[in-house]
Amino acid sequence: MVSVLKTDSLTKVYGRTTVVDHVSMRIDQGDIYGLIGRNGAGKTTFMKMIGAIAAPTSGTYEFFGEKDNSKTLPRIGCLIESPSLYSELTVYENMMFYNKLLGITDPRNIDEIIDYIGLGEAKKKKTRKLSLGMKQRLGIGIALVGYPDMLILDEPINGLDPTGIVDIRNLLLKLNRERGITLLISSHILGELERLATKFGVIDRGVLVDELTNEELLEKNRRAVGIQGLDPRKVVVTLEEMNLRDYKVLDGGKVLVYCDTGLSGKINRALGEKGMYAESISIEGQDLETYFVEKMGGGTKNA
Repeated sequence: MVSVLKTDSLTKVYGRTTVVDHVSMRIDQGDIYGLIGRNGAGKTTFMKMIGAIAAPTSGTYEFFGEKDNSKTLPRIGCLIESPSLYSELTVYENMMFYNKLLGITDPRNIDEIIDYIGLGEAKKKKTRKLSLGMKQRLGIGIALVGYPDMLILDEPINGLDPTGIVDIRNLLLKLNRERGITLLISSHILGELERLATKFGVIDRGVLVDELTNEELLEKNRRAVGIQGLDPRKVVVTLEEMNLRDYKVLDGGKVLVYCDTGLSGKINRALGEKGMYAESISIEGQDLETYFVEKMGGGTKNA
């Protein structure tokens, strides 16, 4: 797997406060990496450091195996905090400004990007007249001006209505699937990142407390019926007779049955009919939001 971003103990200290604390992370080509954390957890500061907006206090980072920012920054597009837009310029004029800023003299890429982000019909509209969702799309379009290989997006769906959220989600998936762009997206809206990300990092008080793939996350949080205190071999025979074949026998003899947890009563009855009375029948696992909230140190689900 080709590495796009690697950080090694990346740290940022302001005064006596450590905002980002020895974060080591790897993002591979094609990943959609969701950086999850409550407001103030250090997400934006981390992104500012790798986007060369803020200098690290200690630690290092590299893109595409190269530590020289001057070589790699042209391959990175950033949208950190809110888009920097000129309200009296049109969509097209804003794009042209950033085109020239990057030294791109051929304007043909502008129409292509404007159409791609779904603002073709609004390209002559002044930015102050755009909805928040359209401004976010324009901000992403500006980040695409240099045809980057990676996009760093800080809270791209923050404040959007449900339609705007869906529009941005679909655009990001399109960029990843059609153009192969690697994405690093921060958010505190867990449900949306769950729909987007292939890999997750959970940051709490500046510390990367967990990092796992979407598949690992789903496996870790699969709901199951737990059966304790019986001979697991006999339990498995009963499960097979019930056509429940997705199970796991743990050390100590506990059996986890991955199924609709509403079947727990039916499983208990089937065991009882064979003279087997479990020490306990429990519901195992948790929903994804609960898992993330616990990793972020508790609080509300959208903290």
